[in-house]
Amino acid sequence: MKPHLERLRPSADSSWSMLNRRLDDGIPFQWHHHPELELTLTLNSRGERFIGDHIGAYDDGDLVLVGSNLPHTWCSAEKIDADRPHVALVLWFRPDWVEALDATFTELAAARRMLTAASAGLKFSADFAARARPLIEAAFTQAPEDRLLSAIRILTLLARDVEAKPLSSTLAVPTAGQGDRARLDRVLDHIHLNYAESLPVAVLAGIAALSPSGLHRLFGRHLQTTISDYVMRLRIGEACALLSGTDRPIAHIAGDVGYASLANFNRQFKVLKLRTPRDYRHSFRVRR
Repeated sequence: MKPHLERLRPSADSSWSMLNRRLDDGIPFQWHHHPELELTLTLNSRGERFIGDHIGAYDDGDLVLVGSNLPHTWCSAEKIDADRPHVALVLWFRPDWVEALDATFTELAAARRMLTAASAGLKFSADFAARARPLIEAAFTQAPEDRLLSAIRILTLLARDVEAKPLSSTLAVPTAGQGDRARLDRVLDHIHLNYAESLPVAVLAGIAALSPSGLHRLFGRHLQTTISDYVMRLRIGEACALLSGTDRPIAHIAGDVGYASLANFNRQFKVLKLRTPRDYRHSFRVRR
């Protein structure tokens, strides 16, 4: 269940990327993350969305913004219209694209604040999702210069949604300076691919080309958390997905996500989720 680091190919004729994903058999569980921020509109589909340590039901018209390097996936349960495919309309924005907008256009300050808030994922209200839907659908038929204007319209519209809800307690990487972002990307790539293994600070510091104290300062400055807390939140987020999506024994799940001690796993899980792993699994199944 380690999240796969996805490297997206930049578009040859556009400064941002998009995908019209249509699947007849269903949207598969593909746990992954990437540096790009992702706006996903899901149509003709019902199921569960997993974003960081958030798990929730989605339905037709669900619109979510996922922050940089925040693990996520959707997993469909059924179509709404059996004769049409599951659809995911996806827009990707690189962190440097977001920085360029903010540095150039004062008018986009609200959109920039929203994109920063997406570090833990944002679910937009049904009203704003419905208003954004025709703009998102139209963007897929437009020339590159018109798509750029549509992207700005979509982001400025969604930035007005005061009912948008954060989803995850797992932190993603906020936009940082070029040097800091490269260091964070390298370290977080390693953490996300090896979270279930031992992660000595000295090794992580070497990957970042920093001293251990310099790495701690980098995390504190840009993630507002410690390295150990980030790893704990990532491991518990993975455990949530396993508890809700599999029947594996809890002790095995603890080992899968990097805990040698079941007691330590139970203690940290309860600190973050305010319930035991067993209670979490039971409550999730009751909701289904």
